[in-house]
Amino acid sequence: MVAVLSRIFGLHHLELIEDAVQDTFLKAATSWRSHIPEQPEAWLTQAAKNRTIDLLRQINARKNRQDQIPHGSVALEIDDRFLETDIADSQLRMIFVACHPALAKEEQIAFALKAISGFSMKEIAGALLLKEETIKKRLVRARKKIADLNITLSFPEPKEISSRISGVLQIIYLIFNEGFHSTKPDQLISKDLCGEALRLCKLLLLKESFRTGSLYALFALMCFHSARLEAKQMGHDIIDLKHQDRGKWYLPLIVLGNDALEKSFSYSDRSLYHYEAAIASEHVRAVSFENTNWQHILGYYDEMYALSPSNQILLSKATIYLQINQSKAAQKTLNRIRPEELGQRKYLYHGCYAEYYGQVQEKENALKEFNLAISLCTNHLERVYLERKRDAIMGSSAD
Repeated sequence: MVAVLSRIFGLHHLELIEDAVQDTFLKAATSWRSHIPEQPEAWLTQAAKNRTIDLLRQINARKNRQDQIPHGSVALEIDDRFLETDIADSQLRMIFVACHPALAKEEQIAFALKAISGFSMKEIAGALLLKEETIKKRLVRARKKIADLNITLSFPEPKEISSRISGVLQIIYLIFNEGFHSTKPDQLISKDLCGEALRLCKLLLLKESFRTGSLYALFALMCFHSARLEAKQMGHDIIDLKHQDRGKWYLPLIVLGNDALEKSFSYSDRSLYHYEAAIASEHVRAVSFENTNWQHILGYYDEMYALSPSNQILLSKATIYLQINQSKAAQKTLNRIRPEELGQRKYLYHGCYAEYYGQVQEKENALKEFNLAISLCTNHLERVYLERKRDAIMGSSAD
């Protein structure tokens, strides 16, 4: 709805449009308690349209410019724009607009996650491993540039698409990651966000001019991860990869992912998505946790790190070393990490170090690291998961 209304009224009204959409959902939350309309989507659409016009009318009235209030033809145009196919098109336009070359890369991502997906400051900061204050500054800069340069919600020319597509893919990737590993305090996964990222990716794949190896690889990665969603959580308990019921993994998505990964190699471009998808593919093809080809996975992480060094990749490598009981290699890798650069994910570093100390029978250090990880973790379900691991260490110490 934000994308469609922005296309009609212009991005310079973005904050007003966001307010109108929020007002619409608040109204629904109260008025639907006793009766849900037969067509909820149509109700929301009409209410959002009317609220936007009302807010514009109020602003214009205050400025004594009643003659500029949207009436008649504009209202009809909004109705037309809310056709399902055009909503999809408008959301795609919104992503491309966020990747406008006038905006710095970091501004593009922050603006897209806020305006398109409605991420909170905390969620954006968590996705980008940054402080919330940094995100606020980026959004202010992005909105100012949009207003100053009068950037409109228009699709880029064909010659501009290739320069924007990498930013578009990164935004979709971050949307999916927030769904797969939520930064919300009371939620581990968000299937809606995972589904939205898959839908946006499919939307791009429908257009031949957008298709690249990276796009197919990203789609494959999201299919493989989505296939495991049902097995990742049981009630309020997190189920790690080792203990997941592989019978719950959704085969059609795995097949779809395999097909997309194969197609990705028919293009000349290579990206981190290729390696991440290859790693995910190793997991879903293994008949058991012990059967996993860990050496292949370590090799993919080495190639990823050579392409784009990061603390997150090192942390993933350290975790793999612990899985295969190579504690010395795990410690050596952990010592290369700068935990302060992991932002809200810093607790994962301390949790990994706790696992290392547990593996080498240094129980006291393991407990210290677990306690530190728990104190830094903001997600309730993950805290419970870490507490369970810590209590197991304490139990073995008592024995």
